[in-house]
Amino acid sequence: MADFHALRQRLQRAGQPHLLNFYDRLTSDAQHSLLTQIESIDLESLPVLVRDYVLGKPPIDLPPDIEPAPYYPHDPASPVRPWDSDAFRAAGERLLRAGKVACFTVAGGQGTRLGYDGPKGCYPAGAVTGRPLFQFFAEGIRKTGEKYGVLPPWYVMTSPLNHDATVAFFEDRDYFGLRRDAVMFFPQGTMPSFDLQTGRILLASPGEIATNPDGHGGSLLALEVSGALEDMRRRGVEHISYFQVDNPIVRVADPVFLGLHATAPDSSSEMSSKMLAKAYPEEKLGIFCVAGGRVRIIEYSDLPIERQRERLPDGRLRFLAGSPAIHILSVEFVERLNSDPAFALPWHRAEKKVPCIDPDTGERIEPREPNAVKLERFVFDAIPLARASIVYEADRTEEFAPIKNADGVDSPRTSRDIQTLRAARWLEAAGVRVPWKDATTPDCTIELSPITAIEAGDVAGIAPHLQIRRAARIAL
Repeated sequence: MADFHALRQRLQRAGQPHLLNFYDRLTSDAQHSLLTQIESIDLESLPVLVRDYVLGKPPIDLPPDIEPAPYYPHDPASPVRPWDSDAFRAAGERLLRAGKVACFTVAGGQGTRLGYDGPKGCYPAGAVTGRPLFQFFAEGIRKTGEKYGVLPPWYVMTSPLNHDATVAFFEDRDYFGLRRDAVMFFPQGTMPSFDLQTGRILLASPGEIATNPDGHGGSLLALEVSGALEDMRRRGVEHISYFQVDNPIVRVADPVFLGLHATAPDSSSEMSSKMLAKAYPEEKLGIFCVAGGRVRIIEYSDLPIERQRERLPDGRLRFLAGSPAIHILSVEFVERLNSDPAFALPWHRAEKKVPCIDPDTGERIEPREPNAVKLERFVFDAIPLARASIVYEADRTEEFAPIKNADGVDSPRTSRDIQTLRAARWLEAAGVRVPWKDATTPDCTIELSPITAIEAGDVAGIAPHLQIRRAARIAL
């Protein structure tokens, strides 16, 4: 523990002396906890950080040579860019059979926006059974292990806010049938939350700093400091299949994507990404672009809307490729970034409502309007650091049914609808008759467990005589 008086002087120089305003009123344990929190902050860098990101807003500095990023179309026979899907699938399957692939879920969020009190991964997402998000991923990993003979290890990044609850959830459910030694949990880092007007660090209580997770970009450092990268090396893992916690139908380890990432001639096999064709120009997805010869994602809020509305002669959007936050990273790439003392992803600024106390009176503040700045790093900012990065188009109905909002777009209802539509398509392709309200809406609700199927071909064993009645609710 640093000398108390030296720490006070450092706080003074950083413009944050208020953090010790209530120190003398705390118990000795609470004093120790507060000082430990303060010591974990890079106080010397705070004045510049506050100046540039809290009291100021970094200018949007878009490169002048932005162009749409090229991508491998979902249909390998597409005249836009034909490619050999079978060859890349075979390459990805070899990686899975050799135990070279790990799954990595970013799961630091809470279900607050959904009205759910608990880690978001515990949210009941199944269209019929209400199986939680974590169970979808666990069963997808189990099915992958069954198909390729090797169970991919699973790394779950939590946050200090939900770490214990997440681990307890897995313990209570016996790890959803996975071996316990195949799952590793670790929390991501945190950042102080700052007062929007003054730049002072907020206090959650007299003896506790208000913090927020440092964003999914913090996962790259967390993989290193947690020992996860070392564990991967010990297991012989070379590639990390990265996905976020809100998408129940994500492919946890897609062999075609893995093969493209590892063996495509235009890939450095360092960091690759999936894209979705944007449904409309204003859709809130980051956009894959090329600038300075490097693939990158530009946030939808940063690219001028008139550029997002540009169209090709055939009517398609010119900037078509939106990001669903699905990536593959090589272990070597993440290790290389962390070994560089100068490596740091840029901060992104968000104005939020953060309950806190008045630093002078200690009175509780429950803000009705945003009162704070939270700083986060985004993992996609690592894409242009790869020597060559590729993008592969995913089918929305096959792979993207996120649960982000309580209602409206990307809600539990829309996720259930997509789960049903995907299941109906797969079942019909296997010879099962499915009732439909119209050409795009099944007249039933179907939930396919990943243990049953993680891709269309897996349902071939379901008997064609299976009957699905109108308005039926079926879990398979």
